[in-house]
Amino acid sequence: MTENTYHLLHCLRQRMAEHPLRTALRYRQQGEWHDISWQSLSEQVEQLSYALLAQGFGVQDKVGIFAQNMPQWTIADLAALQVRAVSVPIYATNTADQAAYIVNDADIRVLFVGDQQQYDQAISVADNCPQLEVIVAMKDDVDLRDHALGQHWQTFMAKGDVRDTATFEQRLATASMDDLVTLIYTSGTTGEPKGVMIDYANFAHQLESHNVRLNVTEKDVSISFLPLSHVFERAWCFYVLYCGGTNCYLENTNEVREALTEIRPTVMCAVPRFYEKIFSAIHEKVARAPMQRKMVFTWAVNMGARMAACRQANKPASWLLRKSYALADKLVLSKLRRLLGGNIRFMPCGGAKLEPSIGRFFHAIGVDVKLGYGMTETVATISCWEDGRFEPDSIGTVMPGTEVKIGDDNEILVRGGMVMRGYYKRPEETAATFTADGFMKTGDAGHFDENGNLFITDRIKELMKTSNGKYIAPQLIEGKIGCDHFIEQIAVIADTRKFVSALIVPCFDSLEAYAKELNIAYHDRLELIKHSQVVEMFEARLMELQKELAKFEQVKKFTLLPQAFSMDLGELTPTLKLRRKVISERYMEQIEAMYREPKKA
Repeated sequence: MTENTYHLLHCLRQRMAEHPLRTALRYRQQGEWHDISWQSLSEQVEQLSYALLAQGFGVQDKVGIFAQNMPQWTIADLAALQVRAVSVPIYATNTADQAAYIVNDADIRVLFVGDQQQYDQAISVADNCPQLEVIVAMKDDVDLRDHALGQHWQTFMAKGDVRDTATFEQRLATASMDDLVTLIYTSGTTGEPKGVMIDYANFAHQLESHNVRLNVTEKDVSISFLPLSHVFERAWCFYVLYCGGTNCYLENTNEVREALTEIRPTVMCAVPRFYEKIFSAIHEKVARAPMQRKMVFTWAVNMGARMAACRQANKPASWLLRKSYALADKLVLSKLRRLLGGNIRFMPCGGAKLEPSIGRFFHAIGVDVKLGYGMTETVATISCWEDGRFEPDSIGTVMPGTEVKIGDDNEILVRGGMVMRGYYKRPEETAATFTADGFMKTGDAGHFDENGNLFITDRIKELMKTSNGKYIAPQLIEGKIGCDHFIEQIAVIADTRKFVSALIVPCFDSLEAYAKELNIAYHDRLELIKHSQVVEMFEARLMELQKELAKFEQVKKFTLLPQAFSMDLGELTPTLKLRRKVISERYMEQIEAMYREPKKA
């Protein structure tokens, strides 16, 4: 591998030069989509690069980005890279204190912010961030509140009018694979967030391995709606641009349904919850349909599943199956694919385990979901489903150039060029994360099958042990139950307890429609979730959903909650993972009530 073949910065600069008039970025504003060409992207990135140099930025100085997805996010990111600086993302949903922690820990000098909310949070803690020099509002309508550090995007960009060409060219010429690209702070489900150091060599490995496993071209269009602060979306966005494709930014994730039909993407990454919601919505609608339509739906999906099985086995489909599938596709399957725009070639899926039945369903309707497994510390992908090798219970086969082995306690250990350099300013924690022979400890337990498919059995750190000595993997149970269209969120309780219980947040859209059908009268959501018919319905659904679980894994009691777990209350990480300790403390009374012995008459 030559120095420039997979050097992320050089590759992206080459794309800018090759196709100046093609669309690189697209963004939605007031319901309309606007394009940014490669040439315009290049000019804006260069102007901002010179502005950073005018600010006195040295090699590997830190730039923070505290914003939702927008083109300016990527422009700031690339400008930092062009002057050999390091970009540090901060989730747009983080609190002021969480943002201040990262600004100080990462030694951020310039902070780019998105909306008024992020700007106000930034200035509220600015006095506690002594090294912070400028807070740049990326939107013109942000009120700077006359704060000394506040500047608008165009004001800061204007600094680039003074061009230190010699320094700029020298930075480009000396760009090294050993330079850090970014510090990405882990979500911190336990303890303080740690800055994961990712360099150009790490990205180079992933670019090369993804070229072997995937086929993305300049004709591809992707929607970026997962947070760019997360390694999954960020690495995917880089890869799409590296391949010359078009990246479409969605600030408001509630607009994703409209965006899918407007943009009609060919590729797009998403988390399991995205697929779960589509799966639930489809099945809920089918459940309300007349019997004849239900039968046609079931038949069509079965035809799709049989055709998918033929493709998997690399066997030709029979004449009858081909004809049946063509009819099924016309009547049902193509309409289901249109929910995703109708042009999807494949969709990477990551961030958590995808319930196997959902993976099978999407493949049956002709949507090639590629479930992958990875970590921030490995620049996302360690393994993923291959074309023609779809094992729905697995997390795929190991990516090219990546070594994975099973260590003590069945822990998945990984080694390769994509593994991080370490945790920023934390040599002891870095050392503790690696084995003596250089494998990184993932914290996940798993195993391989005879075909090289990797399976996760549980999260070692999250493994719960009941008072009866049984080990419980909460995510397994939550995945089985959480795919139901009546359930929005679920948190399993089991550690040191006699049996498994759960806190469940209903999907109130589905539940309120159900209540209307049954003429259930209620004044508010609290009264609704306590209604005997609602409780009985959930009991019956849980019994059905848990059939495949061992008796000791099954939820014996549950409590329905009137409001969702949220980031604002600290119950969820920015990547929507449960903060179990916070949830257990906040709902202690409800949890204890599930374990109280009933009073004797």
